[in-house]
Amino acid sequence: MKIFCIGRNYVAHIAELGNDRPTAPVVFMKPDTALLRNNEDFYIPDFSQDIHHEVELVLRVGKEGKNIQPQFAHKYIDGIGLGIDFTARDLQAGLKAKGLPWEISKSFNSSAPISQIVPVPAWETLQQLHFHLDVNGERRQTGDTTLMLFPLEELVAYISQFFHLKHGDLIYTGTPEGVAAVKAGDRLQGYLPSVQEAPMFDFLVK
Repeated sequence: MKIFCIGRNYVAHIAELGNDRPTAPVVFMKPDTALLRNNEDFYIPDFSQDIHHEVELVLRVGKEGKNIQPQFAHKYIDGIGLGIDFTARDLQAGLKAKGLPWEISKSFNSSAPISQIVPVPAWETLQQLHFHLDVNGERRQTGDTTLMLFPLEELVAYISQFFHLKHGDLIYTGTPEGVAAVKAGDRLQGYLPSVQEAPMFDFLVK
């Protein structure tokens, strides 16, 4: 199983971090050891003093494919969920300043909490899907697929140019604005209102 992540896919998030707007999807990967399932607690690692939450819509690949055309992308997705791309912002900033890869700031153990995956609704629904993250009961991030710089079908097609997609692969599709540091005791709840009323994930930071 491969975990693909998309960076800089919301204009407001690009602005809040002072990054350049990309001309193609920014793709990086996480190992399967990054997954944190079943609402298990997230433990802040001792190598960072600035871990940020980034809530994201997650797609699950349903069948093998490569060099997929955008108009056929919906045929390769069989489920959706919500996830968090935890980022060690202090490590990332230091590595980026040196022009070095920053995998250790994104791909460390348990850096990718994920909700249950539910069957994908009509593809048209995904084009206007709202989601949000609450921290300690307060709205922290709000996202909508209509605001993505690179829509879902373009992401699937683009990734498949370089990687052979297989059943069970996951695509974290980028985070909206509002990222911030977490601290011990925080409760993170992610919502996909059009899918279910209860939180898709609900876990504690320790």
